Amino acid sequence: MPASHQILSVAQMRTAEEALIASGSSVEALMDLAGRGAADWVWRVAAGHRVTVLCGPGNNGGDGYVLARAIRERGGDVIVVAAYEPQTPAARKARDAFSGEVLGRAAEVRGEVFVDCLFGSGLTRPLQTDDEALIARLAASHHHRIAVDVPSGVQSDTGMLLAGGLPSFELTVALGAWKFAHFLRSAAGIMGALQLVGVGIEPVAGAAQAIARPKLSAPAANAHKYTRGLLAIVAGRMPGAAVLAATAAQGAGAGYVRLYSEHDGHVPSDIVLSTEPPIEALEDGRIGAVLVGPGLGRDARARERIAVALAAEIPAVVDADALVLLSPRNLSERSAPVIATPHEGELAALEHAFDCEASGSKAERARRIAQASGMIIVSKGPDTVVAAPDGRLACAGVATSWLSTAGTGDVLAGAIASRLATGSAPFEAACEGLWLHSEASRLCSAPFTASDLAGAIPQAFATCL
Repeated sequence: MPASHQILSVAQMRTAEEALIASGSSVEALMDLAGRGAADWVWRVAAGHRVTVLCGPGNNGGDGYVLARAIRERGGDVIVVAAYEPQTPAARKARDAFSGEVLGRAAEVRGEVFVDCLFGSGLTRPLQTDDEALIARLAASHHHRIAVDVPSGVQSDTGMLLAGGLPSFELTVALGAWKFAHFLRSAAGIMGALQLVGVGIEPVAGAAQAIARPKLSAPAANAHKYTRGLLAIVAGRMPGAAVLAATAAQGAGAGYVRLYSEHDGHVPSDIVLSTEPPIEALEDGRIGAVLVGPGLGRDARARERIAVALAAEIPAVVDADALVLLSPRNLSERSAPVIATPHEGELAALEHAFDCEASGSKAERARRIAQASGMIIVSKGPDTVVAAPDGRLACAGVATSWLSTAGTGDVLAGAIASRLATGSAPFEAACEGLWLHSEASRLCSAPFTASDLAGAIPQAFATCL
């Protein structure tokens, strides 16, 4: 994993910075890299207009003084509002090196761009009322708002907001490495666009990763429908959801999608519909993966179809109703991998079924269930994380709110199952399907339906070739 894709906790970031310093760098040198890198992005947004930088007492405030000095050296119009006196040696040196105007927190300031460098990723206590009011006042008196590293009042490791009235930012410039708050709600919802400024952090063992564009390829010259991947979808009472998943699966790379349904209804002509009982059909050794859950229902017949799907030693994706009905007994004799794709309610059902504590961040909850169940967990929603039983963790970028429509989860399940059927390893298949799903939503004209989304999966796939 490239260092630019890793997501670090506060403790991991601190250790990585200490390693850089031990190898010959310094706090001041890292601060200079970070502040000047952030200044590049501020300069683009400001376009020569006035910039106001709010600096706090720690090294995040020091980054702000470096940023302001870099803007001033380019001939920009910049002032600093010092909410506190610098408290660290590096921050004091950065302030001393800034020769521009420094105002107190009571100053009435207006401008084009407000840059928040009050508190950084180490903040864990609630934001004080006067600090919250100061941020709100400066945000309201400027046309554009940029946060450096994370917005002040955000808990970096969990994405929690430590104040109730934080403004939204158009851009957040991460320093050194991504933090969990850049991907987890509620914090990610106020950060706007994200950019990363590197300072030389090396890859950290065990770090989480940001899901990036996958490298996909065209089929081999001698490929046929079976070698490209046969996906079996076990449908239930509402076959429409399974058809959505099947359509997405075709666009995500599978060469053959076979839908098993008791209902002989209309499906697209290029999806094979079979009424053969799954208990017999899943004996086909050419099947690369099975998907169960979309439109399944929750009756006794649904329980039977889950049991049949998971009894086959085939890589599986479990979604929707199947997640509510799933029990440890369904997995007790399996060796083939399983990917589960719960939304918040289904996540809670899995926590109950596998006796997991329902507390902490989404990432922590997903990791616990993955370890308890042995499944890859794709905990989906406005923020989405992928957790593996071995501790691996990946976070997707914040999804568009237009995905909040019926059927988009079925599309996601189909895309992930398709990647699994083509032979991608389970954790990678989950990340690939998530990326394709997100990119398809970006390509769709809003508002869009689940059918529109499924139809955009092939175009998303094409961007990876």
